[in-house]
This record gives sequence, C-alpha cells and structure tokens, in this order.
Amino acid sequence: MKPIKDLELGYADAENYKRRENKDLLNRVFIRDTHLDELCLPNVSFLIGEKGTGKTAYSIYLSNNNYKHTSANIRYVRETEYQKFISLKREKHLTLSDFSSIWKVILYLLLAKQVQDKEGVFSQLLNYTKFAALNAAIDEYYLSAFSPEIIQALSFVQESKLAAELLHKHAALKSEEKHSIAFSESRFQINLFYIQKKFEEAFSQIRLDQNHILFIDGIDIRPSSIPYEEYLECIKGLANAIWEMNNDFFPSIKGGKGRMRVVLLIRPDIFESIGLQNQNTKIRDNSVFLDWRTEYNAHRNSQLFEVVDHMLGIQQDPPSEKGIAWDNYFPWDSPNVYEQYSTTTSFINFLRWSYYRPRDIVTMLELLKANTNGDQTKASFSLNDFENSHFQREYSNYLLGEVKDHLSFYYGADHYEIFLKFFEYLSGKDSFNYELYLSAFEKLQEHIRSIAADKPKFMATPNDFLQFLFDLNVICYIEHTEDNKPFIHWCFKDRSYANISPKVKTGVKYQIFYGLAKALNVGKEFKKKRV
Repeated sequence: MKPIKDLELGYADAENYKRRENKDLLNRVFIRDTHLDELCLPNVSFLIGEKGTGKTAYSIYLSNNNYKHTSANIRYVRETEYQKFISLKREKHLTLSDFSSIWKVILYLLLAKQVQDKEGVFSQLLNYTKFAALNAAIDEYYLSAFSPEIIQALSFVQESKLAAELLHKHAALKSEEKHSIAFSESRFQINLFYIQKKFEEAFSQIRLDQNHILFIDGIDIRPSSIPYEEYLECIKGLANAIWEMNNDFFPSIKGGKGRMRVVLLIRPDIFESIGLQNQNTKIRDNSVFLDWRTEYNAHRNSQLFEVVDHMLGIQQDPPSEKGIAWDNYFPWDSPNVYEQYSTTTSFINFLRWSYYRPRDIVTMLELLKANTNGDQTKASFSLNDFENSHFQREYSNYLLGEVKDHLSFYYGADHYEIFLKFFEYLSGKDSFNYELYLSAFEKLQEHIRSIAADKPKFMATPNDFLQFLFDLNVICYIEHTEDNKPFIHWCFKDRSYANISPKVKTGVKYQIFYGLAKALNVGKEFKKKRV
C-alpha cells in the first residue's frame, strides 16, 4: 500500500476539477453510480443536495466526459450577473415573468454555442438554415468572439434591440423571413419574445446526434452586496425558465437522436424557497436528490463508504478490492459500537463526526494527513490520530465555517456574531433541555438589547431560533421510545422527498453536533462566577 504521504485525497471544493491538470484525478477517483445514470434521464431538471454532497462533482464529471451519449457543460452564476439583473430590473421595470424570459434567452444562447462546439464539426448543423442564421447573427454581434459565459450572454439581452435586428437581418438573408420588422429600445419585452422565438425555431429545425446538458451552478452562494429578496427574484426566474424550457419546449422537438436540457444545481432549502408548484412531485420525478445517508450497521455497503474506499483503493498498484484500502489505513474500531462486525468499524467514527457528506469525509482525511507532520514512513492512522485535539479543533472550525457560509446566504456578518453569542449562555453544556434553552435564549435577548442591535429574523421567537438551529444541523433533538431507548432526530437524516423541511420538537432534550462542539466551546461545563 502507498504510504500516507503519497495519497492524493482530491479537493473538498469540486470546482477545482475543472482545471485541466486535475481532470484525470477526478476521472480516476470518481464512481459512476446510480446518481450519474439518473442525471442522464430526460426528465431531470434539478440536481438537489446539501452543500458538500457532490453536486458540482457530478456536473463537472459529465462536463469532462462523454457519458451515455451525453455531452455537458457547466456555467456559474456570479456576483456580476446578479448586479446586472438588478440594474435591468430598475431600468426596464421588470416583473418575475420578465426575469424568466431573460433567463430563457441566456440559456438558449449558451446551449446554441454548446451544440455548435460539440457537434458542429462532425455534423451538418450549419446546413439547417434557421440555425445557420442564428449563429451568423450571434457571430456578428460578438464579432465572432463569443465566450459562453452568463455575463457575456447577458449583454445580448441588454442590447435586445440590436440583437433582434441582427437575428432578423440574417433570417432574411437566409430567406427565412419575408417581411421587414422595426424594433424599438422601449419595447424590451417584445424584443425578448422575438429573440426567444428565433432560438426556438432554430432548435426545432436541427437534429442532434447526442444529448446535451447545460448545468447551472453557483446559486448556493448569495454575494453580500446583493439583497436577499432581489437575489431570490432572480433565482425564481431562473428556475421557472428551466422548468418551462425542459417541459414545454424541448420535448416538442421531433426527430434526431439527441435532446437538450438545462439542469439547475440547488440546495434543498433554496429549492423550497423558489415557490415552484407541486414541489414534492418535482423533487421525486424531475430531480436527482443526492442522499448519502446510511445506518451504522449497513455502513460498509453504503455509497458513501464506497466512494471514499474507492478513492484510496484506486491509487494502489494494483487497485485494491472493496474495503481493503480503508482497513489498511484505518485498522481500528470505533469506541462505543455495540454491534458485532467482521470488519473494522473505524468508518463509524467518520460518520459520527460528519453530516454524511463526501466533503466532510475528504476534509477529515486531508486534515489527518496534514497532521502527520510529513512523516515519510507512516502507513496508517490510529484512533489516537483521530482523537488528537489539534485535528478535532481544525475539523470543528471547518464545520463552523460551513455553518457560517449557510447563514450568510440569508443574513449578514453581524447576525453571525449574535448567533455565536448564544452558545456562551449554555455555560459550556453540549446537551440541554428545553428549559435551559429558554433561559439561554432570554439571556441572548438581553445581550441584543444591551448593544442596541436589531434582532435577527431567525430569532423572532424562541421556537423560531430552535428551528433555525435544527435546520442548520447544529442541534438534534432526542425522544425516547417506550423501552426508554433514545431516538435521535437530525434534520439531514429526517429530510426526505416528502418532507424536505423537517420540524424540530419542543420540550425534549437537545444535543449539539459532535463535530461543532470544539469550535463552539461547548462540551465542558464552566464554573459559575461567585457573586
């Protein structure tokens, strides 16, 4: 087996795999599983998963490889795009339906470029007059230098009069348009509908040899400069555009082997907030939901174990069979495991400290490797390595950083500081009952009043904040069965297709997540000050 110093553990942020030098690493460690196969199905419009569950990794793998006659590209929504949308809204007095129309033009433009690049060299696409006229207009507008990014496509929308005139001009040159049309700057929506119509006419004419997916990523991050309500309006327009394109237009195209589709990468909480009709059926029938949950007694057969073990095993010469690499690098048993196993149970420790996300496991492996201090001969990790306070503190800080990122999506930095302040009033306890929670919450309210701060919306009532902590997976709640055995509820474990936003229960016992305890300075009770 390779020594630890030579192991390649990949990247916690899968966006790094878009770099040319990292594509081969992703291809070697990636497992082509059922999630990947489901993404290639024609009914899928959304790739849903918590942060760190692998949404970007799946989309980048498909972008790097032609899989099941499917060619893909991934594009990111960045801060500049939101700012452009906000400017357009103010200039043109746009509504939500206008946002949807804008997104359709942008996505059609990106798909047209993708189809031309992927199939144009090998097929007769440009022999289709409508598609040829469309591409000629795009080339003239961008001076044959169109870069297929959202920010570039947005300019096509902003200058809708010029774009519509060019489309009309080239359609006339190809004898696809008989009558002259006058376009006006003041008729922005009319221009958009004309542009959209020209794209749809061109797409309806061509016949594709393979399937094409355009992945849209990056909406899980809201730039601090963009107000939440304006961000949400932009994202609602995007989701509606994707749904209408995938279900109303693309299925109507007849002929050819290939189909086009746009897939949005989105977190469950954001999906719930965009207000699509029949969300439950859309999650079940039109989404791939990345779910890595498992039970301790079945962990060796879980997809999560398979992914991590494969990453280690594929690097051996020759590649090792299932479980051998993991048992070599982690040859110990997790403490307090009450069931009997024929193999080592060290992976259970990783489950206890993670939210069952690939990113969490990879981060632990990276930190464990870093903590070997360059030991050239170290061949495996011990339980002491895992229980090392420096490792646990670093990992706890990583998890708290994930919480901060999630919270900053909805709220500002000052709200994060108030959020952290709450845990000081638990006096170091990592488990507490409802009465202690209410006492700590009231002390927090006194603190907020003392500094003349605005109370965050998520702290409107004690139960609102309790639900907020549960949604963030900062706490679980514990019920007891009739035989007095604890039954533990975590939001990420209780979430399902039918219950995308599980609710916390009041009046029971609560426990702070193991992995967050050190970063929140809980787990050891502090002495009370003498009065």
